[in-house]
Amino acid sequence: MSTPAAETVVKIKPREDVQPPPQYNVIYINDEVTTAEFVIETLIVVFGYTREAASEITQRIHENGSAIVATLPFEMAEQKGVEVTQLARNNNFPLVVKLEPEQ
Repeated sequence: MSTPAAETVVKIKPREDVQPPPQYNVIYINDEVTTAEFVIETLIVVFGYTREAASEITQRIHENGSAIVATLPFEMAEQKGVEVTQLARNNNFPLVVKLEPEQ
């Protein structure tokens, strides 16, 4: 005996006008206390950069006073910023992480 084929009825139409979430820049601010090695490690551990890429970004932060290290949806950017700030404070570094809407 065969079973009848199930019929799918769509009750809710998916919206097609949904916009992607706004993106935010995660910015590291240079200071005179936080070590370059610590900044490199946070870029590797928290953001997944290679050591080479993390070193280049760290150099940019040092030369320019700040640099964008990632651009993410707000909730992700905020979480990464909190993670880095906690790591910095646990290691007695004053590293400041700022979030700004992507331009």
